[in-house]
Amino acid sequence: MVTAQQPTATGRRTPGLRHASWELAARLDRELGDPADPETVFSYAASMRLDAAEAFPAEACAALNAWGLPRYYVPAAYGGSLTSYEDLLQLVRMLARRDLTVAIAHAKTYLGSAPVWASGNHGAALRLSALVRGGAQVALGLTERTHGSDITAGELSADQVPGGYRLNGEKWLINNASRGRLLSLLTRTSPTGGPRGFTLFLVDKAALPQHTYRCLPKVPTLGIHGADISGVVLQDAPVGHDAVIGDQGGGAELLLKSLQVTRTLCPALSLGAADQALRLAVGFAAERELYGRRLTDLPLTRRVLADAYADLLLSEALSTVAARSIQALPSELSVTSAVAKYLVPSLVDGVVAALGTLLGARSFLTDHYAHGRFQKLARDHRIVGVFDGNSMVNLYSLVAQFRTLARNYLAPADHRPHLAGIFDLRRELPGFAPDRLALLSRYGSSILGTLPGTVARLASAARQRPALAGAAARAAELLAEADALHLRVAGRTETVGDAAPESFEDARRYALCFAGAAALGLWQHTAASAEDGPTGALWRDGLWLEAALARVHHHLGARPDRPGRDDALTACLYRQCTAHHREGTLFSLLPCPIAEGRPPC
Repeated sequence: MVTAQQPTATGRRTPGLRHASWELAARLDRELGDPADPETVFSYAASMRLDAAEAFPAEACAALNAWGLPRYYVPAAYGGSLTSYEDLLQLVRMLARRDLTVAIAHAKTYLGSAPVWASGNHGAALRLSALVRGGAQVALGLTERTHGSDITAGELSADQVPGGYRLNGEKWLINNASRGRLLSLLTRTSPTGGPRGFTLFLVDKAALPQHTYRCLPKVPTLGIHGADISGVVLQDAPVGHDAVIGDQGGGAELLLKSLQVTRTLCPALSLGAADQALRLAVGFAAERELYGRRLTDLPLTRRVLADAYADLLLSEALSTVAARSIQALPSELSVTSAVAKYLVPSLVDGVVAALGTLLGARSFLTDHYAHGRFQKLARDHRIVGVFDGNSMVNLYSLVAQFRTLARNYLAPADHRPHLAGIFDLRRELPGFAPDRLALLSRYGSSILGTLPGTVARLASAARQRPALAGAAARAAELLAEADALHLRVAGRTETVGDAAPESFEDARRYALCFAGAAALGLWQHTAASAEDGPTGALWRDGLWLEAALARVHHHLGARPDRPGRDDALTACLYRQCTAHHREGTLFSLLPCPIAEGRPPC
């Protein structure tokens, strides 16, 4: 069990599988009230009204502040409640299943604060902690109009003057730039730029003379209509030396390290969106008739729902392992974060598109089914793959590390840590050590490095338990794919300017192999304690594992080769998927009730 009370534990195992992260998330959801009740602040109906008006969800964000969510954006070392990044993942996931706009608007404060927590500046962190816990919003200002994702081309400058600095320039397309009181800004402190030419500043707009800054107008967006996507212009804005986050000239490095953490948490938004999309699709299919039959009686409908459910479970397994690795394996987060931030939003984009085919025209309409929630979440989710580094940025992060990844996979050494603490959900996690973050993983990926061992153990188990044979066969195929992939990329030495298109395809395949390894590890270390719980049917006989690995092979482009087995797997998954809906629980590997409970008959 991951516990919030002992952040410095060293992997001690606790009995049973009472999962604290889900208990906390379920409490948040319950105490926010039933979102199906239009009288609640955080209701589906209110979300749709605000979206139509392109209005900021101020009342919902205030309710989250009153509940105490900002405390979970602040590490316990600085007076907050953040001791488990898995807790934060599940809290944001629970918000996102209600309304992505609110989740993105509120959780942005963690993104803006992350560089301060990672900097090791205790005094600055304590000052920021008090503001965040009091409800102050913090924005992260990186991008500029003419430079996009190229953060080291930024022109916002900070010139040293007696007593501090003067900031001049513009940041644009910044979430909460206008509403945020504080801005974490990447600024050019050397005219020539370069890796040591940028510094991060934490700017408190409340302390600036009004004539030295102005907020730019809100930018209309396809999705997240109510979010404050705007910008800020600074003109000789004075800040003191204490506004520097970390070291002067160390801004780019600190930023890239802190983004590893925030990118690892972004999948929470996708998981929440997938839950809402699947819930809407299951409910629609159950009541809709086509060709004189219930939509759910059609084999194709069941296959679409089962495949979407399997992709969600695969995404959850990867996201859970990735979030736990923030604390258990931060030195490899440059790899883990890139995989999670690329793959989970990509998979969920596919889930939403596939489920939209079941709803047909109603997936586009705003007032004919469930208040038009499906078209809103489809629009909203498209932004998740863009911010905190878009898909190409994250794939390139993998391409740039190909040689190290291949070398350490093909010739594993004794430096690899024991990873049961990541995979076994009963184990407590060590405290997060930001000083162990690295721009590049020196030893590749230990998580993917577990694949040969887990495949061998599963094959051995399948000889004793024939019901595991399907999962074992899929695992063996995954191992063959991973071996071939690492041999193929071992000699690559590409730079950002000359990376070949096939390298990005190999990075995509690497992410899928990584997800498969994460799923295998999670199942092997946690199944024994989860099989007797409310979601035990998913864990017994490797059901969800086989389904997840089958989806990995599908996304790798493998042709179906087990039609009979695939049909049986679809039937089992469909039953489990509809059971979640019927019982009023989250679509998840672990039991978590939702506030609206069972759907009306």
